[in-house]
Amino acid sequence: MNRQTALPGIFSFFLTRIIIGIAVVVGSVAFIHWSSQSLLDKTQLTDTSKNVIIAIADAASALISYILLFRLYEKRQISELSSSTLVENSIPGFATGLILQSLFILVIFIAGGYSVVSNNPVSFLVPAFTASFTAGFVAEPLIRGIFFRLIEEKLGTEISLLILTLLFGLLHIKGATILSIFTTAIQAGFLCSVVYVFTRSLWFPIFLHFAWDFAEPGIFGGINPGIGLEQSLLTSKIIGPALLTGGQAGPQNSIQSLLLCSFTGILFFWLAKRKNRFIKPFYKK
Repeated sequence: MNRQTALPGIFSFFLTRIIIGIAVVVGSVAFIHWSSQSLLDKTQLTDTSKNVIIAIADAASALISYILLFRLYEKRQISELSSSTLVENSIPGFATGLILQSLFILVIFIAGGYSVVSNNPVSFLVPAFTASFTAGFVAEPLIRGIFFRLIEEKLGTEISLLILTLLFGLLHIKGATILSIFTTAIQAGFLCSVVYVFTRSLWFPIFLHFAWDFAEPGIFGGINPGIGLEQSLLTSKIIGPALLTGGQAGPQNSIQSLLLCSFTGILFFWLAKRKNRFIKPFYKK
């Protein structure tokens, strides 16, 4: 095999595409984040305003770099981020994340472990918005749009779902409880991936992730290990067994979270299977 025939094969290999895709998107976001921060530091804007602008810039750079790269690289229309499917997938995606988090809190409330200490101004939601907006709009194109999509293209849907579920579990073993390992694996590995499979749109997992990270700490005042906030809409007191409250890992790592996310994930799995949204592995094509 000569160089002329080898190079196209190397660049079309799914692992190469994953590495290049992640490098380009992460690099674009890092550059825009640094540039925005440097420019805004020269203004008289408040830190809150700066953070909102930077969050939007980070999200825009992730989406634009993803679309431009794969439109060129794969020579196709980027249907998973089509503007025509934005509304039909973003609204149910956001609703799914918000409803799930609300149900986790509802279980704790019914058990007598959740109480509201004070109601705060709506402006207290801004820090949660900036953190969760960036998380949803940057993480999902990387995880679902690049890593999962390209593995699925090669190995098929079922194997890819298993890989991502196990991977998230393994990545969160250090310092975690058995319950939090399983909940993280189901939520981040299985649920967010299977909703992408069902919709074939990144808008659904993006807005699910956004709502998830926004609601838990920003609205309900719960602990979210990935987002540290000093302000929330509701200042709350959460007490009770870690099985229900999630302990130091927050309500998203509770037993009700594991059960509800497993049920939701299985439901979307069944719907995707029924709609023939699964991709076969290369050895069965």
